[in-house]
Amino acid sequence: MTAKTAIKQAGLLRSTSLVSFMTLLSRILGLARDAVIGYFFGAGAGADAFWVAFKIPNFLRRLFAEGSFSLAFVPVLAEYQEKHSEDALKDFISHMASILALVLSFLSVLAMLAAPWIIDVFAPGFGRESTRHALATHMLRITFPYILFISLTAFSGSILNAFGRYGVPAFTPVLLNVSIIGACFLLAPHLAHPLLALAWGVFIGGCAQLVCQVPFLRALGCLPRFKIHLHDPGVRKVLTLMLPTLIGSSVSQINLLFDTIFASFLPVGSVSWLYYSNRLVQFPLGVFGIAISTVILPHLSRQHVDAKGEKYAKTLEWAMRTVMLIAIPSAVGLALLAGPLLTTLFQYGHFHARDVMMARLSLIAFAFGVAAFMLVKVFAAGFYARQDTKTPVRIAIWCMVSNIVLSLLLMGPLKHAGLALATSFSAWLNTFLLWRGLRQLGIHGQSKAWGLYWLRVVLACSAMALFLWWCQGSLASWLAMGLLARVGHLLLCVGGAVLIYVGVLALCGVRLSQLRAQ
Repeated sequence: MTAKTAIKQAGLLRSTSLVSFMTLLSRILGLARDAVIGYFFGAGAGADAFWVAFKIPNFLRRLFAEGSFSLAFVPVLAEYQEKHSEDALKDFISHMASILALVLSFLSVLAMLAAPWIIDVFAPGFGRESTRHALATHMLRITFPYILFISLTAFSGSILNAFGRYGVPAFTPVLLNVSIIGACFLLAPHLAHPLLALAWGVFIGGCAQLVCQVPFLRALGCLPRFKIHLHDPGVRKVLTLMLPTLIGSSVSQINLLFDTIFASFLPVGSVSWLYYSNRLVQFPLGVFGIAISTVILPHLSRQHVDAKGEKYAKTLEWAMRTVMLIAIPSAVGLALLAGPLLTTLFQYGHFHARDVMMARLSLIAFAFGVAAFMLVKVFAAGFYARQDTKTPVRIAIWCMVSNIVLSLLLMGPLKHAGLALATSFSAWLNTFLLWRGLRQLGIHGQSKAWGLYWLRVVLACSAMALFLWWCQGSLASWLAMGLLARVGHLLLCVGGAVLIYVGVLALCGVRLSQLRAQ
């Protein structure tokens, strides 16, 4: 099979459903991973140190591997698929992979040597002489090479996505979660400092994700060879597009990074409370928001290359409708079930009732921004597929400034919850400015049917919210329940809410066939 003949034109709904299912599996295991970590290590100083050491390479992964690089690489790859020969396509892939591996290897070695200073930057509140700082430095030297492995994994996944192979890239994060869970049970008991097992779990998980994709690249005939050619026009184009997208593609991640920096000055546990609440927000964002943006980017890129403006606009319209159908009820559910969710998933072992109460506050604040986090992914893809990286960057700068200012204003009275609320506000600002930019380009507009669509979603969410308010009971009762009672009650609440939401939508005339426009 040749590379070009392997391209599949699967429907957007079908492709998104596949990615969503694989991501759902990963997110479920991710929650299990966090529950295991919470059980063994709680939300104290050691856990804070690990989350910082993990968040630094993870932040760079989202900013670089899944952010600026993917958004710059995929449109250029689509251009090579449509306009260049098979050999030129394969050479471009090899040149890009070789440069990526060399640069990231050098960066990883440099970061391992400079680990104490990096912790000073990312968690200045830890203090150079503290136990948290020393432990975070040690773990960062183990976790940082993860950025090398996961960036090459993202590179491989972008190639597979461009050829219609969405399942494998969406599945690989499962391996990271399995690795960390396995490290907690199998490695931690044998180490002098058990927390180091978490760092080694990250390292092993990164390796596993990369190795998993190699056979599928080979089957496509796209397995890269080591070939350095800095003057390859495709490589130069990707590198040019990447510079501005380093900011524009991952504003929400940059804002979360500021949350960590500011939270390091707040009471012990603040970093962990923000992490656990954000993890629940990332669940719908990853399963639906990122899945939709991942699927539409190659489609938008090919439609732009082929000058299919009408299809381009319809693809964006489809993505926005689908996102809002999921994002609004997700936000309502996370806000109303914040306490029950945190209690059921994490309140065991060293994760105490106070941790639930604190994480609940930031989860409610993050829930306010769920729809914005998802829409940013979709609207940004609308610019990046056109190889327009300047507009999102200008918008991103304003949003980062607003997040910093709001964080400084709100962290005093609201502590860590103020940081989460500032992130949500800046995400909505980002969403509005991106949407306005698309409108000005004439790419995206709201049809007359949008008013009725909004009314149907609002009615369904209102009915769902009333049910959850009646069904959930008090947080004190959840804290007093055993594991089985918690799981049973939570399933009743979530299952009932889903049935009511879907049922009201059906009564209002919303059908699954309406989401198969593409």
